[in-house]
Amino acid sequence: MNDSRRPRSTQARQRMIALVLLLLPALLVLPALPAQAQDGRAVQTLSGNVEEPGSGALYAIRGLEAGQLLSVRVERISGNLDPFVALSDVPYNAGTLRSEFWAEVGRVISAGQDPVRALPLIYDEFFIAWDDDSGAGYNAAFEFEIPADGDYQLVVTNSPAADSFGDYRLLIGLDAPEVLTNEVLPTGDEIAVLDLENSGQRVALQEITGSFSGAEVEREWTLRPMRPGDTFYAYLEPTSGNLAPRLVLEDFGGKPLASANLSGSSSIASLSHSFSERVRNVRLIAADLSGEEGDYRLLVGVNSPDVLSGKGEPTYVKMIQGPVDVQIGLKLQQITKVDQVAENFGAVAQLEMRWQDDELAYSPEECECQFREFNLSEFNAFASRKEAEWPQFTVFNQQGNRWIQNQNIVVWPDGRALYFERFTTDFQAPEFNFVKFPFDTQDLYMRIDSLFNARQVTYTASESLSGIGDKLGEEQWYVIESASEATVEDNTARYNLRFTVQRQLIYYILRIFVPIIIIIIVAWFSFFLKDYGKRVDVAGANLLVFVAFNFTISGELPRLGYLTFMDVVLAGTFVITAIVVVFNVFLKRLELAGHRSAAERIDAFSIWIYPLAYAVGGILAYYLYLR
Repeated sequence: MNDSRRPRSTQARQRMIALVLLLLPALLVLPALPAQAQDGRAVQTLSGNVEEPGSGALYAIRGLEAGQLLSVRVERISGNLDPFVALSDVPYNAGTLRSEFWAEVGRVISAGQDPVRALPLIYDEFFIAWDDDSGAGYNAAFEFEIPADGDYQLVVTNSPAADSFGDYRLLIGLDAPEVLTNEVLPTGDEIAVLDLENSGQRVALQEITGSFSGAEVEREWTLRPMRPGDTFYAYLEPTSGNLAPRLVLEDFGGKPLASANLSGSSSIASLSHSFSERVRNVRLIAADLSGEEGDYRLLVGVNSPDVLSGKGEPTYVKMIQGPVDVQIGLKLQQITKVDQVAENFGAVAQLEMRWQDDELAYSPEECECQFREFNLSEFNAFASRKEAEWPQFTVFNQQGNRWIQNQNIVVWPDGRALYFERFTTDFQAPEFNFVKFPFDTQDLYMRIDSLFNARQVTYTASESLSGIGDKLGEEQWYVIESASEATVEDNTARYNLRFTVQRQLIYYILRIFVPIIIIIIVAWFSFFLKDYGKRVDVAGANLLVFVAFNFTISGELPRLGYLTFMDVVLAGTFVITAIVVVFNVFLKRLELAGHRSAAERIDAFSIWIYPLAYAVGGILAYYLYLR
């Protein structure tokens, strides 16, 4: 008889395997259990932002016990933030800190006291523990043994000794001293909670007015970065006309976050949206569905629910992210040529642009420097890492290549930037006007256009960055005046450096006008001769001289569709000289025909008519062309 039962050893092994499989999930979960459950330690990680000097966050730490070791570290994440952290055993609010703590800091600094010695005394007066630079670089960190059971408050802001801003990471540990120096994982415990009530939410309200037309039925605005916990509000109503307003709130990728009155059935559109994380480049789009003309009023605000009812007073803080204002200037250092035939001019110029962009801010500890200097490729890489757009440009009336001798960008820790370029190129000059040639003055322009629209970048002409050099190196012309201005052309910022140049007239006076006058006078003296044949020869020679002058002048100018002052002068001399030749031939024929006495009687008037003709012609040319 065969026994179908398995041996006991085999059954025992199967039971052991089954037990291991049952316990395996528990073994996998065990390492993930909060460390505090194992050894009493707790670690928490938080993040925040300091938008301006004196702002920051207040955190409530409740139920601490005497003898517990509190470890705190604040690290800069972005901007040029120099963090400061402090612990208080009495609750503060943002208003109290500004009116007392920051006011005392400002008083000490304004009084000219040594901040290195004076500020720590103020810190000790307000806080039981604090730190500025004990962490790596400018990061703040401290360790403090809790003296008594109770609730405490943690203050995170920028260092009172320096204006700075940016994002930060806050690490808090209880009986976890490794928080000060090492990368530690949070245990899942809640040690500190952001005290929204005492921190004071950012409240902002801004009013915008404008109009819709049949051709333009949409407006778009970019909002300032939204912080976690912010609620955005918008209210749009017509102030004239029968508008049908619509509002859409979109994120950076064009995804709708909120909308109002999409059908246009109401005369008012309002919306709100709360943000759980920091978001940039949120856009608000307002449109009119009626297709009629009319004016509108738009209220936008953050943490200001009165906006939904169309009420509220505008605050100092603006919600709309305005364009980057660029202080720009060109300095003309040399005119290399003025090509009248090609209607362009060559110049060596120096371009400078100055602007402020918080996205470019960095901490000086990164480079241990007060500023950073880049070439263009390095700066593009730096701006790309910072996710910042810099105000790139084009030279609008440039011809050919732009030869760059120097090109540098300097960035300061607070986000201030300077762009410098020295270059040589040819500029179009299509506005040449030669009517008064050679007594003409010409307006020459150097134009810089932004590559971004006017909602993103605007120009402000800087007189200190603009100007004309002392030695321009162009002997034929000299600058008599200059001016710079910033305008908006086709919704694009444009900078113009205009300078008016005038010819050096000594060349034309000595080489053209003086010889012409001498020739005219010599020809006039020939009228005193009674040999009409010789007078024909002199007048014919003069005609050839004027033809030579005409070729000389015509090579300096393009083929124009109008007459210049010099053209009229030469044409006048041609006509009068040709008349003189015909007149003298006529007198010679009278003489050959035996009518010399009649010829002499007629010739007697020519001595006065000849200079009078030039005088009348000169006066007419002056009044028609030079006045």
